[in-house]
Amino acid sequence: MTALAAPLSTGLGRPAGAASARRGSEILVAYYTRTGNTGIIARQIRRALGADLFEIRTADPYPEDYEEQVAEAQRQRDSGFEPPLAATVPDIGPYRAVFLGFPIWGMTAPAVIRSFLSRHDLSGKTLVPFITHGGYGVGQSLDVLAGHAPGGRLVEGFSKRCDQERETLAEVTRWLGRVEISG
Repeated sequence: MTALAAPLSTGLGRPAGAASARRGSEILVAYYTRTGNTGIIARQIRRALGADLFEIRTADPYPEDYEEQVAEAQRQRDSGFEPPLAATVPDIGPYRAVFLGFPIWGMTAPAVIRSFLSRHDLSGKTLVPFITHGGYGVGQSLDVLAGHAPGGRLVEGFSKRCDQERETLAEVTRWLGRVEISG
């Protein structure tokens, strides 16, 4: 995957968590983020392209605890469960391109991305993925996109290694094991 060659530009902010007011854009940036990395990329794409922004959220949030979230994500992946969404894009029809962003969970796209694709018809639209991961690449995520958006045209996207939360938690745990608090 290659980097998105888009300059940083100034743009009007739009509220996260909902489809923004339509300004005639034919490009939608839809994304799911857990730690904020994917959201940073999504907002850059929106600014650079003057696109509409939609944050994908589950109706019931994933657990905040990282290990609990990983276990839930694995259960959803293994069972094929598609969690209900908090909202859908009200009218995806006018968009000709959808930039779809998400982190890799367990070597694939999170279940919430399957939910988004199942609830939005992307037939005839260009689908451009942008993916964050902890160092193992995009895994099977492109197969998920192709399988859940069969009428869309999947093009090469962007992927970026970002700090892996598990590594950070392990480092902090090791450090805490060395901290002497008694005094």
